[in-house]
Amino acid sequence: MQHLRESAPRFEDWEGLHEALADAYFPHAMHPSAAPSAAATSGLELVDLDVCRLAHIRFGATVGIDSDHPGAVAVNIPLSGHLASRIGSIDHDAGPGQATAFPADTPAHMPAWTPDLAVLGLRINADHLVRESERVVARKGVSLPTDIDLRTPAGEAWFRMARTTFDNARDCGGVLYRDPQVAASVASMLVTGLLLAAVPEEPTGREMLRPRPVHRAIAAMEADPARAWTPADLAEIAGVSVRRLQQAFREHVGTTPFAHLHDIRLERIHDDLSHARGGNVTDVALAWGVTHLGRFAAAYRTRYGELPSRTLARAA
Repeated sequence: MQHLRESAPRFEDWEGLHEALADAYFPHAMHPSAAPSAAATSGLELVDLDVCRLAHIRFGATVGIDSDHPGAVAVNIPLSGHLASRIGSIDHDAGPGQATAFPADTPAHMPAWTPDLAVLGLRINADHLVRESERVVARKGVSLPTDIDLRTPAGEAWFRMARTTFDNARDCGGVLYRDPQVAASVASMLVTGLLLAAVPEEPTGREMLRPRPVHRAIAAMEADPARAWTPADLAEIAGVSVRRLQQAFREHVGTTPFAHLHDIRLERIHDDLSHARGGNVTDVALAWGVTHLGRFAAAYRTRYGELPSRTLARAA
């Protein structure tokens, strides 16, 4: 997490803010059109996840922005106010509960970024988005729709994930996301969730899924349940899109892939604790990929009728 700038700019300060925004988010031309009020502040905060970045942006005065978004897609989500933009020859307007996706290498104009407008932006490298879209929806040539509704169940869930990622980084100063493996995992979840929330379903009439993709995914989870699996990882092994794999699990297993993975981990942990293998409860749980110990203990008690510590105590 980087706190790149936090100030109430005068007109002579705009060059510094322009440079910080260009380095953190996108190169652009900035056109201040009104002086800041005494109470208004500008600010830029960044969460760098390598292949994508989350940025919280606001300005202390009304400014116009022009950018071609070179090499990356921008998904701009107004947290307050409205974001008006023109992409090509089409005008767009997004308020809270909506987002605008700006395609890579395409001229875009935002005529009036007002002081009341605060934006949470997600910058995704274009090449990475292409690769992930092929893994997640199993189609080539997929692009994000320009207007994204975050008021759908999937949209709301993804928006909460993006806000939580940013808030966690702000709370811990970004320390957690400096680990490359953590950053890669969080980036994968953000991009996968966005694609599932924003990209329309495939046309109907295609051949129904067969159980084989489910068997492949289950075999992979059984072989390495401690791995930090992502939805895209499992879908790639199964040979289908993330959405199709989820549908197949619902039809043939009656649950989701990650709920099934959780069950596998509980079984492995229960077996180790029942035979006093692997150290204390925390050591055993972490060894099998559990990251939320409180929720794990509750789920274990629901399934086995006792706390994991009790299972270990009886085996000792």
